[in-house]
Amino acid sequence: MPPRDTVRYPVLAVVFVCAACGLVYELELVALASYLIGDSVTQASVVLSVMVFAMGVGSLLAKRLRCRAAVGFGLVEGGLALVGGCSAMALYAAFAWLGESRYVLVAFSLAIGVLIGAEIPLLMSLLQRDAGRAAGPAAGRAGRPAGGRGPGAPGEPDDAAGTVADLVAADYVGALVGGLAFPFLLLPWLGQLSGALVTGAVNVVAGGGLVLWFFRRELTARSRALLLTVNLAVLAVLATATALVGDFEEAARRAVYGDAVRVAVHTDLQEVVLTGAPGEPPDLFLDGRLRVSGRDEYRYHEALVHPVMNGPHARVLIVGGGDGLAAREVLRYPGVRSVTVVELDPGVVRLARTDPALARLNGHAYRDPRVRVVHEDAFHWLRQAADHVRERYDVLISDLPDPGITPSTKLYAQEFYGLAARSLAPAGRLVVHAGSVTDRPRAYWTVDATLRAAGYATRPYSAGGRRPGFAAGPDRADRTSGTGRGPGDWGFVLAVPGPRPPVLGLAPGAPRLRSLGPGTLVAAAHRAERTRWTGLPQSTLVHPRYGG
Repeated sequence: MPPRDTVRYPVLAVVFVCAACGLVYELELVALASYLIGDSVTQASVVLSVMVFAMGVGSLLAKRLRCRAAVGFGLVEGGLALVGGCSAMALYAAFAWLGESRYVLVAFSLAIGVLIGAEIPLLMSLLQRDAGRAAGPAAGRAGRPAGGRGPGAPGEPDDAAGTVADLVAADYVGALVGGLAFPFLLLPWLGQLSGALVTGAVNVVAGGGLVLWFFRRELTARSRALLLTVNLAVLAVLATATALVGDFEEAARRAVYGDAVRVAVHTDLQEVVLTGAPGEPPDLFLDGRLRVSGRDEYRYHEALVHPVMNGPHARVLIVGGGDGLAAREVLRYPGVRSVTVVELDPGVVRLARTDPALARLNGHAYRDPRVRVVHEDAFHWLRQAADHVRERYDVLISDLPDPGITPSTKLYAQEFYGLAARSLAPAGRLVVHAGSVTDRPRAYWTVDATLRAAGYATRPYSAGGRRPGFAAGPDRADRTSGTGRGPGDWGFVLAVPGPRPPVLGLAPGAPRLRSLGPGTLVAAAHRAERTRWTGLPQSTLVHPRYGG
């Protein structure tokens, strides 16, 4: 029988590796679900709560395998490697071909949690059994019967407690390493799909190797053959899937976006896809959600930009808008002296500069010397700008995705609008894209309530003519229930600091527009007012209100 530490330390090492793999599976599901479904807080809550519950279930189920702990642990690790390694690919396949991935997310969270929960009880059984066998000869040599071990002998309760402490410590440290490896190593080097598959391969090698080598005496010849076959089969599946990841992504992308994908790149922050036939205006998708429809984007950008330009507009700040389309509309005014675009993702701006179709759509706005681009988080950048009073803006344009519980929620918070007010010139104005008035009125009017709580007077309005099916295809998170069609309008809020609401109109000498006129804006304001919700609380950093 090998010395006890010969087994203990490899077991702790494997617990460390398996814990790291388990947390990677968990983070993979959270990240991919946030990308595919949206509402990152909800998806993280679903994954974490289901997985922790399932771990408890797995611990209870492991009691049935204690009599065959070695083969049970080996099969659990093989199953965990297969399920966890393939989870990201299965989730993306469900989204691409079935259009729904919430149930798949719950199913994989449940399965992974059950298997993770069974690991520690089975390993504890193996160590206790090994300790019992080691204690018998030791006790005999010491002149004591094996059944009457004295204090401090291996296998006593205090030693069992120490073993549990060691296992839990290795588990927690492994989770730390896995949690750090996921964003800093796996995602940038391998991506979500390949990262999960490689993690599964590491998992099955560590778990299977421990049982087949250090606990081989616990196995019958039949059990060894079974575990070896299972481990090799799991490795073969993971290796095959890894080799086919490129083809799978291409097929899934065609299923999601159609055959007209022109550009698909993964930046450090998101997936950016351009679609469209040659000679047609492109559609721009960010993380699977349609942000620019080439055929009707002018309706959105004209409504966003031109009402807020009614007044002084020498200095303009655009938050978001990395596609350059809002800047294109701003630059149509000869009185504009500078345009600052604060866009977090350099990849979007790079594509807007270099892709011929997108650059043509934005009028080559980034070639204009008046345009300056800042690649920083808008909240922190504006906070620094406001603290140092470096510059005041006549116009601030918030060109962001629809409000929701996402990382950009803070840019719809009362605190952000307070910072914006400090950065505006005395006659400065702010316009916010606030989502659909008709499809998500609560979220829209929460933006209005938040602006008013931050000291603004507001003028809500909307723009119609949104292309049918705008949110169809990959933008499934914004579909209306059962219709397969996206929102039919865009909602905006024009705001100025102080008690007097701004005038909703066009600047004298405004450029000729395809979708806006004085009568159009009056109708846009009436259309928004008909949906008004009252009594809504404001959204803040610590209490975001855009979940519904």
